[in-house]
Amino acid sequence: MCPMNCHPTYCGMLVTIEEDRVVSISGDPENPDSRGFLCVRGRAVKDLPDHPNRLQTPLVRDRRGGDLKPATWDQALDLIAEKIDARPRHQTAVWPGHGVFVSALGGLLTARFAHTAGVQWWQPAIVCWGLGGFGLWLTGVTEVNAAADMAENSELIVLWGANLASQPTTGPHIAAARRRGARVIAIDIRKTEAFAQADETYVVRPGSDAHLALAMMHVIVGEGLHDRAFIDEHSVGFAELEPHLRQHTPARAAAETGLMPEQIERLARTYAASKRSMILVGGSSMNKTANRWHASRAIACLPALTGSLGRPGAGMGPRHSGQSHGAGLAPLVPPSSVPPEHRIPSEMSSIQAGLEDGRIRNLLLLGTNMLSSFADASRLRSALSKLDLVVSFDLFMQETARELADVVLPGTSWLEESGFKMTNGHLYLMDRALERRGQARPLVEVLQGLARRLQVDDFFPWVSVDEAIDALLEAPAAAGASVESIRANDGRLKLNVSPVAHPELRFPTPSGKVELYSERARELGLPPLPVAEDQPANGGLRFVQGRTIAHFHGFYDHGRQLPALRDADREPTLWISPQDAGSRGIADGGEISIRNSSGAMIARARVTADVPSGTVWMHDGWTDLNTLTSGERVLTDAAVAAYPQGGAASYQATVEIAPLPA
Repeated sequence: MCPMNCHPTYCGMLVTIEEDRVVSISGDPENPDSRGFLCVRGRAVKDLPDHPNRLQTPLVRDRRGGDLKPATWDQALDLIAEKIDARPRHQTAVWPGHGVFVSALGGLLTARFAHTAGVQWWQPAIVCWGLGGFGLWLTGVTEVNAAADMAENSELIVLWGANLASQPTTGPHIAAARRRGARVIAIDIRKTEAFAQADETYVVRPGSDAHLALAMMHVIVGEGLHDRAFIDEHSVGFAELEPHLRQHTPARAAAETGLMPEQIERLARTYAASKRSMILVGGSSMNKTANRWHASRAIACLPALTGSLGRPGAGMGPRHSGQSHGAGLAPLVPPSSVPPEHRIPSEMSSIQAGLEDGRIRNLLLLGTNMLSSFADASRLRSALSKLDLVVSFDLFMQETARELADVVLPGTSWLEESGFKMTNGHLYLMDRALERRGQARPLVEVLQGLARRLQVDDFFPWVSVDEAIDALLEAPAAAGASVESIRANDGRLKLNVSPVAHPELRFPTPSGKVELYSERARELGLPPLPVAEDQPANGGLRFVQGRTIAHFHGFYDHGRQLPALRDADREPTLWISPQDAGSRGIADGGEISIRNSSGAMIARARVTADVPSGTVWMHDGWTDLNTLTSGERVLTDAAVAAYPQGGAASYQATVEIAPLPA
């Protein structure tokens, strides 16, 4: 029997293995991050290693449109190397996804391979949290307080677009804070799972979060609730911000958010009343509506105005890819060797253009279903169909692999390979516990095989994965640890990081202070003050995509391969209000069409008061969903160069809904 503590969704797990088979999976009560909680995604992976639909042999398509047929690894890798060598190296690109982030080593290795081989590498964060991170980066409030600090010290927790479905291991810490007496406020575009854990809730219109944050600042400054001493010492730009806020009244925000002015005033006063108010900002839905990065830019100003940064229980709380103070491992990825004149930035419209105009001829998709995650998917599908080579590395067949991949490579599951995973406070070693299934290989071996064929000698200079991890551990956060010492400590390492963000009140901005007015933004061709754009009324329904507890990005063909996850989300389901459904003759459970000028899809209606009139919502990842979304550019070239994770497209969509004939 082999107990382990590792999982791609950060859940601490105890895995019982007998005779090379998983017998049971349960939460680990000794895990300091999960505290024994295990979400449905964690429980569902019991079926993963021996799932009958797993890819277990390489597959090659002899011609575009032909059938995928079994091949040897040598045949598959030889073909990939041959295609890459037939073109200048910069005409090949690597785009990884969460499927290779099961181990934290995976994403680093994809970038290291691309940079040493001279091929393009694009940020996976552009489909997720990247745009929100850009707004936080401009303000300078980039670090997060630890979940344990929130549990022990926060008096008020504001879940701003932060649904517990996408951050399930944060839930036990919020529950602990509530038992201690902390209040919880939830803000979102629908009534999410987080609303059931909140003392006060606000449903706002999509894209109105920046309006709400600016109106809160209007109240806080106008009523003298701000911390002038903190502002003077630790921020720049208040002199410019103060008059700018006068126009952002609660009445103006009410017209955009759908809230009442007095609700906004009460929220602002409640937030400013405590120096231990913590905001947990979400990512997926908020960053795929109007005012995308403007929302996080404005929200990040709130703890600076109230002087709650650098304090226990305050500031910004846990979020996807938010780092603790002092976090980070030793650098493993060298600079890109693609000549600057040939580099295509990690920006969706630039990537689309590069795929269409022939600057990219070969594409290696490692652990990602690109068709399901990229905006304007119809245009993407057309571009991918014209490439010389599309490669998919995954555990299961999925939309992009089925339709467009010339080569499909089977990856190992997380129990069949070695690696590690990090949370905000800990590093967990992931030792291999199962034999590989079929001919599946771990990512490192696939990239090593390609590197040898392409004569890239410096890709993997280490003898083993353990040695590569040891190289990463040569950083202050690891405090001198090694794989050997971590293994001797039950596979866990407590990182040398601060539970409080920005404890020294120094911020990663040109001024070293919180930038309420950002000269850097102005130089990048962007508004230097936090702004919000009013949204024109166009008569359609605002379509928003997000997450549910039963799925996370493209894992396991968007969860459809694992019974527990598939049963929770069997088909595309659109949340629509009773008013909007009634005016269109749509019944609860009825089959509907969703259309706009870009695309169309079929779904099932869920008529519910949990979504406001004018808004419709669906979880992301369904086939054809992103045929509806806009690939319009959001950031300037200069901004993408300065912050490559922020290169998401607009993703906005306004749709019309109609019932299908019975």
